[in-house]
Formats: sequence, C-alpha cells, structure tokens
Amino acid sequence: MIHDKDYIIRIVKQFSEMLANRLLGKNEGKLADEQVIFETQMKDVFKMTFEDLAAKNSEAITEWVESKDTAHHIAYYDLLGNLFFYKYKEVANTDFAKKAKLYYEMWLQKSQIFSLPVMARIGELNKFLGS
Repeated sequence: MIHDKDYIIRIVKQFSEMLANRLLGKNEGKLADEQVIFETQMKDVFKMTFEDLAAKNSEAITEWVESKDTAHHIAYYDLLGNLFFYKYKEVANTDFAKKAKLYYEMWLQKSQIFSLPVMARIGELNKFLGS
C-alpha cells in the first residue's frame, strides 16, 4: 500500500514537471507524442480526461485533493496550478485562469515556498482576470 502511494505521488510530480517545462518553452518531443503523454498522465493521476476534470467546480477538485494523504497535498496543488495554467495558455479560458490562480495560491500557502515563476504566473492571471 505504501509503495502504491509512492508511485502515485511520483507520477503526480513527473506530470507537474512536464507541464512546468512546457510552460517554460522546453518542449523536447513532437507535439503528437507530447499529447499522448499528457493524456496518459491525466488518466494515471486523475482517472479522467482533462475535459472531465475541468468540468468539475473548484470545490469538488479541492475536496478530492483534501481526501488524499496530507503529505501529498502540496504536489497535487502544484500539479493543478500548472495544469490549469498550461491549458489557460492554450485557450485563454477564464475558468482555467481562476482555477490556476486558486491552486497556485493554495500551493504557496501549503508549501510556504516563495517561487518567482509561480508569482509571475499569478500576476499574469490577475491581469487577465482584472484582479
């Protein structure tokens, strides 16, 4: 059981790192290959497609994270912030921007880490949202 939790959190962290690298413009593979990896990672971590996850409200997603092991909350919020920011950059969707901002703020609060890239993303989201 402990081994399964370690595997899941490793997948969560790898997915988050992949998204962070893509946000920084460090694409190393072909777009089609990256899309397959993205979809596979979504199903491994969330057991659903991005569209299904995005259809959920923020409260439902937060409840899902909070139901996980407390030690994993930081990794999940980091992933969710990167995931929704990545999708916001593709589509400029207000809902994605709000969710990205929320999960980045939750990550900052839980991790108590100051991150310039995350602060810059929150600033960009605030400009878009008019906050």
